[in-house]
Amino acid sequence: LSLQLLVCALAALVVANENAEVKELVNDVNVDGFVSKLVLDNGVAASATGDVHGNIDGVFEWVSPEGEHVRVSYKADENGYQPQSDLLPTPPPVPEAILKAIAYIQAHPSKE
Repeated sequence: LSLQLLVCALAALVVANENAEVKELVNDVNVDGFVSKLVLDNGVAASATGDVHGNIDGVFEWVSPEGEHVRVSYKADENGYQPQSDLLPTPPPVPEAILKAIAYIQAHPSKE
């Protein structure tokens, strides 16, 4: 299923960039996993490797309409989809009062 999703994602990338020329296209599937790579002449690229356990490591990138290079790397495994990028939002820091409350609860566990 993961491989099918990846192939569909790559196909969607190609359709979304139908005026771009493909510079490199690799789709190798073997008994112990797969390697997939797509590079277009407009700066769009995607690559991924996967193993027999369904674990996938990949990256996709493009140039935004504002001219900014966007790059997202990811891992998909038993812990779910884990993207990483400087452009992804991050949670705010935990307030000091909450940290103190957590420390107090840990230091004074319930007697039940």
